[in-house]
Amino acid sequence: MQSKTNCFIYFIILLFSSYSAVAQTDIDAIMMEKKQLCIGPMYSYSSWKNYWEGTLKRDNANLGTVSTQTYSLMGAYGVTGKLNVLFNVPYVQTKASAGTLHSMKGVQDLSLFVKYMPIEKDLGKGTFSVYTIGGISLPLTNYVADYLPLSIGMRSRTASLRLMLDYQLGNIFATASGTYVLRDNIKIDRTSYYTDHLILSNEVEMPNASNLNIRAGYRSDKLIAEAVLNRWMTNGGFDMTRNNMPFPSNNMDATTIGFNFKYTATKSHNLFIVGGINTTVSGSFIGKARNVGQATNFYGGLFYVLDFSKKKSAPSSTPTTPAKK
Repeated sequence: MQSKTNCFIYFIILLFSSYSAVAQTDIDAIMMEKKQLCIGPMYSYSSWKNYWEGTLKRDNANLGTVSTQTYSLMGAYGVTGKLNVLFNVPYVQTKASAGTLHSMKGVQDLSLFVKYMPIEKDLGKGTFSVYTIGGISLPLTNYVADYLPLSIGMRSRTASLRLMLDYQLGNIFATASGTYVLRDNIKIDRTSYYTDHLILSNEVEMPNASNLNIRAGYRSDKLIAEAVLNRWMTNGGFDMTRNNMPFPSNNMDATTIGFNFKYTATKSHNLFIVGGINTTVSGSFIGKARNVGQATNFYGGLFYVLDFSKKKSAPSSTPTTPAKK
């Protein structure tokens, strides 16, 4: 869906801060118009007390409640109306309310995405769109990855490819996407470690991962409100051992459900308020959680659109369903 000044950021943090904080417009069916930049800050707070050790749900009095605060600068730029470039730079702080593990903080990973909409056509009474998104991420600082659950990230360079389908009928829409994530190996500050066997090396082989995201709701120039189901699956790895700390190459699977909104705060459609909530769930139908925390995440942000095109903007009118052509 192409929209002149629509900037909708979906932000989700899964357990332990072990997945990089995903703050990206690559996961929604919104495109910036040519020479428009949507940029702004985002804040997120995530916490959990209970977690799954393998598939066994438990708590840990030595940790108490583990919380993560993330401050991000995010943006999306329209190279054309069908080709966008996106970025995210997060600063992360972690803390445990009990025990002796100290908190950590620092700049995490730079994420860059290229988002392309090759197909947008009328289908029935609505509009069907196809998007392809490619992305990379790389650590910006030499933070410690082998300190879960308080590490601020994994310090693994990644590459991802996403296919997304969107259908909008009036103001009602549904979007589904699937992603495959390639993760590079990392090095840790010890010369041996144990997975399901002893490994005499400081290099950790990181399993790749995949993601399924389904969202549906109401979309107009003034308001977007949506329910979201997100499933993250690690393609390999091993389970945490009893009463042990998590490890970067654990098999971490999680399903989150949540709600997001975006509200257009000005008549000129250049200032937006976004927010949302999501929580980790587990079950046979939606997928069992594995080696993850039962986290609840709240987020909010303020975004502004800068128009670098030379043309003068047309007078604003009453918001209607966003044009798909």
